Amino acid sequence: MTEDAPGIDGISSRRSLRPLGGVLTAMAVSLTGTRISLVALPWFVLVTTGSATQTGLVAFCEMTPYVVVKAFTGPLVDRIGPRTVSWTTDLASAGAAAAVPVFHALDLLSLPLLLVLVALIGAARGPGDLAKEVMVPEAAERGRVPLERATGLSGVIERLASTVGPAAGGSLVALLGPLAGLVINAGCFALGSLIIGLALPRGMGHATVEASSQADETGPGYWRRFGEGFTFLRGESLLLTVIVMVGITNLLDAAISTVLIPVWARESGNGPTAIGLMGSVMGAAAVAGSLIAALAAHRLRRRAVVLTGFLLAGAPRFLILAFDAPLGAVLAVFAVSGFGAGFINPVLGAVLFERVPRRMRGRVNALGDSLAWAGIPLGGLLAGAAVAVVGLAPVLLACGGAYFLTTNLAGLRPEWREMDRPGGRGVPPPYSKEGASQGSANVVP
Repeated sequence: MTEDAPGIDGISSRRSLRPLGGVLTAMAVSLTGTRISLVALPWFVLVTTGSATQTGLVAFCEMTPYVVVKAFTGPLVDRIGPRTVSWTTDLASAGAAAAVPVFHALDLLSLPLLLVLVALIGAARGPGDLAKEVMVPEAAERGRVPLERATGLSGVIERLASTVGPAAGGSLVALLGPLAGLVINAGCFALGSLIIGLALPRGMGHATVEASSQADETGPGYWRRFGEGFTFLRGESLLLTVIVMVGITNLLDAAISTVLIPVWARESGNGPTAIGLMGSVMGAAAVAGSLIAALAAHRLRRRAVVLTGFLLAGAPRFLILAFDAPLGAVLAVFAVSGFGAGFINPVLGAVLFERVPRRMRGRVNALGDSLAWAGIPLGGLLAGAAVAVVGLAPVLLACGGAYFLTTNLAGLRPEWREMDRPGGRGVPPPYSKEGASQGSANVVP
């Protein structure tokens, strides 16, 4: 009996699902630890320094290396293999995260040292996240799981981590202090490394680029592979349009989450409790949307699903806040927006996977993700400056309009019709020998 043959006791079925289960479990563990850290680390800086400026500086020093290093490690993932990159970078992140409470306990933790440590965490986390993304479709095809379902489950994992992680981080910080959250974060990275290193099948996640000569191991070989990824992406009009669109919407999402919602909560008198409620409601609804997408998105027209998802997830959030609606109405709109958002990543992830050859998966994924995330550090800065000049409501209206126009104008472009085609150029049929070893792509955070 082969590994894929159906067995009476279902053993072979469980074996076929083991790779996908292992990758998703590792993603869940590491993402949850990261979300816990998003609460614990800023609070630790605030209570130890009392400076909001230094808190923002710490966040900037983590996210900037994340985006930059992720952009340039795509060829490395292709050369070394996503499995090796994933477990080694998670182990490096665990060490850097654990060093923060250790140095603090020894009274050796200065602000420059903290900035170095969080920069190391970000620099290691970028390639680690990329490597796990790359392994999702390979794991799905090994288990003969539809691609939209696999990317949908990946989206569910991310949404759950974004819902559960902050709540867990807040509880840990309240009960045991911020250092406990950082210790848990380090433990999550270590556990994720262990899962990838030991729990996945031996033949999974290996390098996809054959070494043709000794020269390929040097700098010029790396830059040539990096250039190949850039050239491929530039020639893919559908992928490039999606990435640019997502980059703009990510900037607007960063603006509303980091500045506009807190300002609204203060000016409306709803306070920080409302911020937590809005995040929880939207996160829970996004989980529901992702679950439905995992089950049904592969049967639906992709373009209609993506455009409807963006229509629900984008402009309504800005508009409901601009019109000073009661909290109940705000929560209802955010729930609908979260539900729509849950459908987006599974479909876009499937489209990107189909159109990129496996041997270029790491470098194209890395470039796409980094371009899509490039505006996130600027979102809060631009929104804060705009609110100071013209006030909250005009900025909310302008952002909502920009969100609506960006997503709909992109959807009207002729290349978007290719989204509904059953595959991209040079893509083998599902579950063929070549297709069974391909990687993943996802540009929406």
